[in-house]
Formats: sequence, structure tokens, C-alpha cells
Amino acid sequence: MVGEARRPRSPQKSDIMKDPKAFMKIPRQEAGYRPVHDRITDFGEVEQTLNSSDRKLQASRCMGCGVPFCHWACPLGNKQPEFQSALAEGKWKEAYTILSQTNDFPEFTGRICPALCEKSCVINLSFNAPTTIRENEAAIAEAAFREGYIKPMKIEHNGKRVAVIGAGPAGLAAANQLNHRGYEVTLFDKNEQPGGLLRYGIPNFKLNKAIIDRRMAIMEEEGVTFEMEKDIDVTHLPEGFEAYVIATGTPTARDLNIPGRELKGIYLALEMLSQQNRRLAGRTFEKDQLVNAKGKRVLVIGGGDTGSDCIGTAHRQGAKSVTQIEIMPKPPVGHNPATPWPQWPVVLKTTSSHEEGCERRWSLASNRFIGKNGHVAGVEVEEVDWTPAPDGGRPTMVPTGRKEVIETDMVLLAMGFLKPQQPEFPENVFLAGDAAAGASLVVRAIDSGRKTAAKVDDFLSKK
Repeated sequence: MVGEARRPRSPQKSDIMKDPKAFMKIPRQEAGYRPVHDRITDFGEVEQTLNSSDRKLQASRCMGCGVPFCHWACPLGNKQPEFQSALAEGKWKEAYTILSQTNDFPEFTGRICPALCEKSCVINLSFNAPTTIRENEAAIAEAAFREGYIKPMKIEHNGKRVAVIGAGPAGLAAANQLNHRGYEVTLFDKNEQPGGLLRYGIPNFKLNKAIIDRRMAIMEEEGVTFEMEKDIDVTHLPEGFEAYVIATGTPTARDLNIPGRELKGIYLALEMLSQQNRRLAGRTFEKDQLVNAKGKRVLVIGGGDTGSDCIGTAHRQGAKSVTQIEIMPKPPVGHNPATPWPQWPVVLKTTSSHEEGCERRWSLASNRFIGKNGHVAGVEVEEVDWTPAPDGGRPTMVPTGRKEVIETDMVLLAMGFLKPQQPEFPENVFLAGDAAAGASLVVRAIDSGRKTAAKVDDFLSKK
């Protein structure tokens, strides 16, 4: 009826998605983790997911900032506002198309990236509740595989051959990009299967290896040749290629050469992590070769992500207790004025593995390992203070003399990796990822692989 008053309509989800102030009305919702009592009994992925409707709502919280600091913070230069907008409108295929323009493997980074983008999100500055960019990225990638948006491409090759040495994230990205540019790519790696640290360093409870296999199958169908269990000496590269990409990562872990290092029961972190992943893949080991925490008091030395992965793995192997020590001081909680927004905040980080049970201690230096019958039984540690450097550089460690012994049956050294020293290479050899810059994030390795592929293409095009 003309002139009849209309009853106000309740806001629908489609209306909220178009609302530039949606972040003020829709709270941040994370998918969260499986319950601790459930997840520590297996190596299945701990992170859950949201349904499609809630995922679109989370994407709608993106403000589409005029200056997108999320884009600035992302090593890959992902176009977060663009793919968030597409996702919020339910345009999943479009969202993946945008995402894949800058990221070869969003299904990897969507699971394991620390999300530098989220820490620089303007909503994080204002509300301490950034858009769930990483989770949205993973959801987009999974939808793309599920709905068949990702299909092997038919690529015409130009006859020029490129060898990529190392099948970690940098090598895989370089190989993928070069293949798509028309080069015949052969990927060499010393391990049984491709993936590098994605496969042999990161636990399955963070990244199921079927996710890697799925992508490798596409790359192989598109024409990339995989030569596994080929340990290539970079000073004697295989013949028959116009160019080479060295992406061998950082193979040497930082050790702790203090008295007692020869005792049994002391391992580098990757000795445990890589073996566990291989066991889950079906490989068997002799009993005296096993790195197993069952029934043991485990001490993890090193406070980074690798140390956290050791904690989660030790729990799943049945450790009696887990302690983690770090030589640096305890970071501030919540906010650190030394690393203000939009920088990556150096603050206390609690991972899913920490939540499963772990005593954490800081400012402890390890002086010596203590043995009993040839096996490690304890570690003498000493509290240290850190004196700020006058020039603002690295602070100075000062021993305090306050010592104690931490009793343990198993020690895992998770103190990072040494930057490799590379020989002089001819002009047709290019370095990528950790092999060039030292240990860093997977997302930076992928970025380096992409940029290296562009350099190879430019070199061979001019040649």
C-alpha cells in the first residue's frame, strides 16, 4: 500500500559484508585448536577451521585500508584487501586467483606462516583484533582444491633447461615459476621426497604431508621433473643445463659444544623431527637409532619455533615432562615498545605445543652436560643478565654465578642454523632462499624463489 510504514529489517550477513565498519560489529573469531587431551594422542593437524559463512564474515572485517600495511609487511606482497573482499562476497575462485598471483603455495603459508600481515593490520593497532588473514588464506586454498579451481596447466616449453638444487620452499617456488615461464625444470634433492623442511622439519600436526603431495602432483603433471635422493655437490653441478638455482637451505644446525656433548641422549632438533616425520611416512628404524621421548624428562634448549615443534613432538611420543630454556631474557607480554606497530612485535609467544604442557625458563646459559653411565642425566645451567649496548647494538651477556642442575634424560638442541658459506659461482648459477640469506621464514623462502626465477628468466632471455 502506498505510504504504508515499513518495519525495519534486521541486518543480514550480506549487508554486514559490505559495511566498511564491519570490524566494529563482528568480533575476531579464530578457528582454534583441537582439545589438548585429543590432539596429543596423534599427529593430525591441531588447527581447526570455520564454516564458509563464518569465514566470509571474518573476511568482511577487512577495512580495505588506503595504505594496506598488511601488504607492506608480507614478504610475498600478497594483496590481502583484494582477496579478503572477494572472499567476503563469496567469490572463492576470484579470491584464489588474486592470492595465487603472488603466492605459489598458499596452502603451506596459510598453515605455518607467523602472519606478519596480521601484526601490521590497522585493526590490530586499534582493537588488538586483526583480520584473520592467515586462516582466510588457508580456507581459500582449500576451497580452490576442493572445488577444482586448481588444475594442471598445459605449458609449452621453450627447450631451455634449468636445474634447481634443493626441493624446499625456495627451490619449489623457483621451479614452479620457471616451469610456468616455459623452461624445462629438473628439481634435484637429497631426500626421498620433495618439501625440504616443510616435509622433514615441520611436524605433521602443523602441516599434514598430504598437503605437500597434492601440490607436488600438480607440478609434476605440469612438467617439472623430480630427481629425488640425488645429493648434488654444488661445486660439480650436473651438465646439460643452461642455468642453475641453488636452494639447498641451511643444512648445518647450530650445536652446543660444551663439556659432556658426547653423552648419549643429546640430539639436534632435526634428528628428532625429521625421523618422526619419516616414521609417520612408513619408514622404520632400528631400536638403537630411535630418537624417542617416551617416558623421559625432556629438556629443549632454544626458545624458537623449532624448539616449540620439539615440545609438541615430545608430548606425542609420550614424554614424562618437558622443559624449555632460552638464553635470552623473557620477552614482554602483549606489547613491546622497542618494536612498535607496524613492526613485528617481539613479545611472549605461546604456541599450541606450549599449551600442551611445558615449563619455560629464560636467561639461562648451559655450562656443561652431566652424565651417568655414558648417558645424559642433567645440564648445569647458569642465570645470566643482559647489559644493553651503548650504541644500541646487541646487548652483552653477563654470567651471574647462580648455577643449578636441571635433571633430564633427553636433550634437544634447537638453537637455529648456521648461514652456509657458498663458493664462487659462474654467472649462470643463482642462489635462493636460506642458501643465500641464512635461516628465515618459509614465506621469505618462497619469495626468494620467485625472485630468483625472474632473475634466471632475465638472464636466459638476454642470452
